[in-house]
Amino acid sequence: MYSVPEWFFLLSVGLFGLLFGSFANVLVWRFPRGESVVSPGSHCPACDHAIRWHDNVPVLSWLALTGRCRDCGERIAVRYPLVELLSGLLWLTAALRFGFSLRTVVCVAFFYILMVLTFIDLDTYRLPNALVGALAVIGLIGAVVSQVTGIEAIPLLSVSGGGLLGQPLVTSALGALLGAGLSGGIAALYGRLRGRTGLGMGDVKLLGAMGVFLGPFVLMALFVGSLLGAISGLLDAFRRGESAATHRVPFGPYLALGGVASVLVGPAAWVWYLSLLGAA
Repeated sequence: MYSVPEWFFLLSVGLFGLLFGSFANVLVWRFPRGESVVSPGSHCPACDHAIRWHDNVPVLSWLALTGRCRDCGERIAVRYPLVELLSGLLWLTAALRFGFSLRTVVCVAFFYILMVLTFIDLDTYRLPNALVGALAVIGLIGAVVSQVTGIEAIPLLSVSGGGLLGQPLVTSALGALLGAGLSGGIAALYGRLRGRTGLGMGDVKLLGAMGVFLGPFVLMALFVGSLLGAISGLLDAFRRGESAATHRVPFGPYLALGGVASVLVGPAAWVWYLSLLGAA
């Protein structure tokens, strides 16, 4: 049987991640503005000149142009190559985590869409329903494929035990219910007690979609995201001299970090936690 050398597989995945990082920049810029992500082609937002193909090579073109548009000299934000690098890193991380498998494909989609949503949320404090919905649909398709074929794809993290929890569709449905249900309940309770929104519905929907991929481990993503978001929000409010109670924080990026962390260390962290309780 023909086998792909591991180094070639990892290199290919990483390079494709870089290439798709360029498209991620397009999505982050155009999607919130309601613009087509297909046409027109890539162009400078300052002078509107079409970007030449050799000026659109991930990372390298930005370095060669010293971070400026070839035509008008306007600065190109450093975030563009950083998004491309992050995309390549996330794709490579997925490949290292799951190897040459369908789970790698699913994990790549999971990480990639979370990354795009992260930067959109940072810019607009919004998580577009279309992208969150696409994430959920990809997860559902993967769960159906796993259920029908027996090939491990979704959930990304196996749940110990047999019975119903051994069924991909059941595990994914449970994750979606836990993610959306718990966060939705917290949001409703906070709103009733404080008289204002503490957790947006976009975040609730995102947790539901993440639960399809993570199963019960979505609770870990919620915990990690909440912890990181709270720490970051407090520090930022202190820096700005604002009240922490009213300081606005985009929560999507921290949920995304929690999701990535859960995929990478979720099972190990759970075993460690059980060992602390003397249950493992």
